[in-house]
Amino acid sequence: MTVQNKSNQIPEWVILNNQILDGDGNIKDLNKDKEAVRSYFLNHVNKNTQFFHSLEEKIEYLTENGYYETEFLDKYDFEEIREVYDIAYDAKFRFPTYMGAFKFYNDYAMKSNDSRRVYLERYEDRLSIIALYHADGDVELAKRLIKSLIAQDFTPATPTLLNTGKKKRGEFVSCFLLEVDDSLNDIARVQEFAMQLSKLGGGVSINLTNLRAKGESIKDIPNVAKGVVGVAKLLDNAFRYADQMGQRQGAGAVYLNVFHSDIEDFLSTKKLNADDDVRVKTLSMGVVMPDKMIELAREDKDMYVFYPHTVYQEYGIPFSDIAIDMDKWYETLVNNPKVRKRKINPRKLFDMIAQLQGESGYPYIMYADNVNKENPLADPIKFSNLCTEILQPSIVSHYANYDKHTEDEIGLDISCNLASGHMGNMIKNNSIQETVFAAMEIMNSVSEKTNISHVPAVARANRIMHSVGFGIMGHHGFIAENFISYGSPEDIDLIDVFFNIVNYHSLVHSMEKAKETGVKFYGFERSKYADGSYFNDRGQVLPQTDVIKTMFESIDIPTDEDWAQLKQDVIEHGLYNSNRLAVAPNGSIAYVMSATPSLTPIKQIVEERTYGNSKTYFPMPASDVAGFMYESAYSMDKYKIIDVIATAQKHVDQGISFELCITSDETTRSLQKYYLYAHYQGIKTLYYTRTKKLNIDECESCAV
Repeated sequence: MTVQNKSNQIPEWVILNNQILDGDGNIKDLNKDKEAVRSYFLNHVNKNTQFFHSLEEKIEYLTENGYYETEFLDKYDFEEIREVYDIAYDAKFRFPTYMGAFKFYNDYAMKSNDSRRVYLERYEDRLSIIALYHADGDVELAKRLIKSLIAQDFTPATPTLLNTGKKKRGEFVSCFLLEVDDSLNDIARVQEFAMQLSKLGGGVSINLTNLRAKGESIKDIPNVAKGVVGVAKLLDNAFRYADQMGQRQGAGAVYLNVFHSDIEDFLSTKKLNADDDVRVKTLSMGVVMPDKMIELAREDKDMYVFYPHTVYQEYGIPFSDIAIDMDKWYETLVNNPKVRKRKINPRKLFDMIAQLQGESGYPYIMYADNVNKENPLADPIKFSNLCTEILQPSIVSHYANYDKHTEDEIGLDISCNLASGHMGNMIKNNSIQETVFAAMEIMNSVSEKTNISHVPAVARANRIMHSVGFGIMGHHGFIAENFISYGSPEDIDLIDVFFNIVNYHSLVHSMEKAKETGVKFYGFERSKYADGSYFNDRGQVLPQTDVIKTMFESIDIPTDEDWAQLKQDVIEHGLYNSNRLAVAPNGSIAYVMSATPSLTPIKQIVEERTYGNSKTYFPMPASDVAGFMYESAYSMDKYKIIDVIATAQKHVDQGISFELCITSDETTRSLQKYYLYAHYQGIKTLYYTRTKKLNIDECESCAV
């Protein structure tokens, strides 16, 4: 059904959704969103969904016409398939928000290949296929998975949700991290790999720290190296070219250690007034910041930055492996006359970073020592991904000169196998353990069923590390619903207890998988898990505030004895997964889950998105009864946000995607204070800084 509006045919559900707000942008009627959902299904989804007389007819049609793979369905009797579908449909799931329903049917539901583009799946169908595919013939596991999925206790990441079970599909993996070595062969191969991975739909992050700086020698000819900016420009163009068949732009990021001599040129590529010859237009950018820089800035001392090729010539070690441990190497490099270096002012570099953050949102920051002090694995973590939550060790590859018949030396690159739980549903359904186990099963299946063979270092790492990343969404919505203020003592208490439980169960599942299969991740014997030191100072975390005590009174909290037994079990049996937890920003799937994204606070109590020629509005959960509890990330005390993220970070082995949201009156000095406080509190990474022009009315909750 459509309604005439001047010259445009605007669907009724869009008009209803838009009536949430009045003409001045104030909240008018939140019930209009529920009306919009009903209208969307009645007048659009139901009328544009392929009708089948039975489940048998549906499955037969979708397999015979090349929509579904058949191999995974052949592992079940049809009655077993029916059982899984029945669980999904018997749940009587209804999307609570128009945005959730629209996002799923617009972006994730399978559509026919013909010009009709009708829906071939409902939400229940997509989740049933995910459960059946990743259970791999184990019907009892499939039933456990579908119960968690349809309850929206968790959801797989976008590529897994979108592609699972499809005959013509992309990969299940969200993103990739590549480290480039210092030769033209390596640069060329990494550019090729980046384009291939971008074509598959994955975001790609690349560590440029090993590349020789501008003005270094090549084949002993001085001052001919072009530096990292030229390579960044190559990659920028590559990602724009490999744009996933025009469906969306390729997404790439580059990282550079601050002790690389090209650091200022690297940052300047994101200046608003940068010349087109050096400006990097679409590529994201991050810096790796060791504590040594912060120490030198605090003491107002000069800081030396180094020319990587001279370091490699002197020590035979890639510069990224040295620059990540500047507490050990800095004085050695400074005092070695054969290592080329120059002085800069670290405070001015801090100013430059803060100014760029305010202008463009970049660079991301990875606090190298915070990351590696808490890294339970033996090899160092040298950079992060597009969303700054993936923190895993990498080993650089060396690609050969094929005319000399030498062999490639394949290291370890990184792929991100992700899923995210809904904090509120996991607590309300008393399903923390079941949810973590279900999510780990699907992420492990993604890892095992993924072979990016044309990027050998990614394929090798995925095969031997089995790294996954379970994250959380829905935090701000859940605490608002329970009348808890963001960053309050009750909120900190909730985060501490909840993430302690999640960490425990992820370890238990990984240990049991290792025990069952006899397989441990590569390098387990050298890790802090193997000698038990990871478990030092870990144990039961009990609620301290009355509100959280009541919230967890029926939830089992692992005891000190449970943790002690787990320690012994891990030492004896090992862990299957090298990494387990990572909190992604999960914006798209948060809409499908009708949840606030990640752990960070909301930006608007009614979020606005533009699709095509219309606007879609997403009111925050429980905003009809608890809207006054919401405060915007832009107006909120940033130190409280940092405290929340830091509390969760104690329990998360990888990172947490953490945006700073500031208003335009913030100074670079105040930004630097946030950086230093975040570093002091043990934050591992900072994602975007988003700047909002200051308006008279900044309080989101006042509009309710």
